[in-house]
Amino acid sequence: MRIALKKAPLSAWFGMGVILCYVVVALFAPLIAPYRETQVFSEAFAPWSHEFTFGTDQLGRDMLTRLIYGARNTIGIAFITTILSFASGVTLGLLAAMYGGWLDQLLSRAVDVLMSIPSLIFALMLLSIFGSSIASLILIIALLDSTRVFRLARAVGLNVVVMEYVEVAQLRGEGPAWILRKEILPNVLPPLIAEFGLRFCFVFLTIAALSFLGVGIQPPSADWGSMVRENATLITYGDVTPLLPAGAIALLTVAVNFVVDWFLHSTSGLRDEN
Repeated sequence: MRIALKKAPLSAWFGMGVILCYVVVALFAPLIAPYRETQVFSEAFAPWSHEFTFGTDQLGRDMLTRLIYGARNTIGIAFITTILSFASGVTLGLLAAMYGGWLDQLLSRAVDVLMSIPSLIFALMLLSIFGSSIASLILIIALLDSTRVFRLARAVGLNVVVMEYVEVAQLRGEGPAWILRKEILPNVLPPLIAEFGLRFCFVFLTIAALSFLGVGIQPPSADWGSMVRENATLITYGDVTPLLPAGAIALLTVAVNFVVDWFLHSTSGLRDEN
């Protein structure tokens, strides 16, 4: 991995630098932000100034502060959601690949049904039923996104369960949990790690889209998607303030894709050498 880092292209270093900056901002938001997340000032839509670097929003809240706290809320919720979707999708996908039979058919058909429904529309419907709380948002998006993870985990798992070292472990009398943890999972990690980055991007964009539509992260919590919607009227006056959270979303998505692309190329090169 150290050799691969030395050979990493400029785009990969750029992506890792951007991701690191976003993580630092998200973790230390209360120390970096000039004001409190929900602090309201007397002037709404104030212009850019020394006091308000990016002006204020429609309620008089500092936009720079909202951007910083938006990183913590949007990225943090997207990261937790992606972890939850991977935990369920990878586990069920590898179990389906290892056992096959009725379990594989049951899980695969259930996933096919969920994937046949447009994710954004399905999420809107479920959020309207169960409410737009943070817990509902995380569970619903994790459920919908885990179907894609299941398909990948099952596909790569099917290529591994037929290998001789898996059969040897079964003949030794090793249990399914041991085989899954020690023999199958380590050999399917590279594509799953790459998929984690891509799925994080999709989850991140989904949360931002739902917030833009008004059913995602709810006020007074700062969120980049809702910030675009709330300040969209400024564009008609030539103010680029609403483009700042949109640019932050786009920059993180591009950075993650740069890193994932480099990771895929580096791991494929290592497999070719082996």
